[in-house]
Order: sequence, then C-alpha cells, then structure tokens
Amino acid sequence: MDGSRPRPAPTGDRHWQNSARFAAGCAVTFFGMTLLVDWDGHTLTPPRTLLWLVMTSLLFTILLPERVTAGPGWLAVRGLVRRQAVRTDELVTVRQHGDVCTHLTLRDADGRRLELDPRVLLANPLLWHELDTGVRRSRASGTLLEGIDVLERLRHEIDDAEARAVLRASGIT
Repeated sequence: MDGSRPRPAPTGDRHWQNSARFAAGCAVTFFGMTLLVDWDGHTLTPPRTLLWLVMTSLLFTILLPERVTAGPGWLAVRGLVRRQAVRTDELVTVRQHGDVCTHLTLRDADGRRLELDPRVLLANPLLWHELDTGVRRSRASGTLLEGIDVLERLRHEIDDAEARAVLRASGIT
C-alpha cells in the first residue's frame, strides 16, 4: 500500500433508483398498451411499432430524473445527455430561479455551472452535507460572493424538514 487514505465513496441521491424504475415502468406500460390497442384494432404494423418505440423512448427520457452525486469538494448532476459538475469548495455564485418549480444554479471559480432541483437536497441530507461543507470552505476562502442568503433559506428549510421527520418518527406529532 502507498500509505494514502482510501477515497470515500461518493454520496448519491438515495431515491434515484426508485425514480428510474418508475420511469422505466411507465415507459414499458405505455409501449405495451399502445401495442395492445394497435393489435386489437388490427392496425399494428412495423412502422407503427417503430413509432411507439420512439415515443416510448421519448417518454422514458422525459421521466428519467438526473442523477445527483457529491463528494468532498464537488457536486455533479448527470442526465442522459450531459454531465455538469462544480467544485463546491470554490463556489462563486448560487442563485435560485423560479417560484413554483425552483432550481438552483451553482457556478464555481473555474466558470463551471450546474443546475439542480433543490428538492433533491431536501430529500438527501448526505448530499446537502457535502454541499454545505464545500459552501463553508468557499465562504472561508472568500470565493462565494453571491447566494449566501439562498443557501441560508435552503439550510433552514432542510433543518425544518429533518426536525419534522424526527418528531414524526418519535411519535410527538
């Protein structure tokens, strides 16, 4: 052994697999139902089967959530087509966009951007912890210039959700 410490495994969205299974189930059900309706109507042809397959693929692509992972000093979001990653310990700005369907935009000192649904952080305290640790380092080094208020609101929202979950689990509420 070279004496170096093993790298910790990245933290991921603990609900992603269930969401991916749901997306696949919906797509397969859609494909099966469309084939069944076409077969029953005696209109099932190879071009129509191909059309339903393309539409099923499109449905799966729309329903499949992006996969969010984090580790010491980084956060990544990977979709079917692209991967975004930022250094959380070198963040420059954090912005929140939208009122009903909000998303966070994080930008690091190297100019890399990442867009993220904040509900993923609410549902995954370990992801939030990795982001928060990096944010604290960014603040300490003075690189985080914009978005501290956004992160504080999110921190309070996550803390409140965790407190409610603890109270609910203990039977107090």
